[in-house]
Amino acid sequence: MPQEYEEFIRNIKMLTGIDLASYKEGQMKRRLTSLYEKRGYHSFREYYKDIQTCPGVLIEFLDRMTINVSEFYRNPKRWEVLELKILPGLLGSKKKLKIWSAACSTGEEPYTIAMMLSNLVPLSQIEILATDLDENVMARAELGIYPERSLTEVPEEIKRKYFEKEGSFYRVNDEIKKRVTFKKQNLLADRFDRGFDLVVCRNVLIYFTEEAKSLLYEKFSASLNSGGIFFVGSTEQIFTPGKYQFETVDTFFYKKK
Repeated sequence: MPQEYEEFIRNIKMLTGIDLASYKEGQMKRRLTSLYEKRGYHSFREYYKDIQTCPGVLIEFLDRMTINVSEFYRNPKRWEVLELKILPGLLGSKKKLKIWSAACSTGEEPYTIAMMLSNLVPLSQIEILATDLDENVMARAELGIYPERSLTEVPEEIKRKYFEKEGSFYRVNDEIKKRVTFKKQNLLADRFDRGFDLVVCRNVLIYFTEEAKSLLYEKFSASLNSGGIFFVGSTEQIFTPGKYQFETVDTFFYKKK
């Protein structure tokens, strides 16, 4: 049994990029055994065979493995401001924007940005960098398969245009997936790239100390072009934006001076 589970871990990593070895073994093995027994399988080997060949089995497995707290168009009013005010403003001075989705989790955020931008510029002009510390959530993001609950706020026309329905799940189409590049990054320890027009980092800064937040605001500010925009989550207002060369342009949107 231990050998069979190790083989399962290796196979899953090759197939999806998700490394089950980075989760607590006892807990993960129990969760998986319960899942495959409920579906009538008798071993990890038998279960993997169907994961490999049946999309529905793979998708259910993925949904159980990564706890999905994100969703497309999360806090839709803020995304509306991005689509109707911020992006057109940025595109007024240049045709191609350099965009970074920091702490992107399972990918809903960078894909949302790509879908929005596609209403304003040709897809070929869209390139988004998406980073996260957790390789498992990024592997899930690169697959681009989501449960229906993640799409609650997605406009119907966008859903039809950029998603393919597979049972009760949705797959982001390849045209949008090609616009996003995923890369591992530790926000506190790693250097930031420069020259961004838009940096989106939402619902992660609340987990940092005030000291760490201040360091990150400085790093994000330095990574933006003058006139670039920093978009934060709805519980992450910056109370002294001027300290970081920012000015407020809308709620939770800050412009680099």
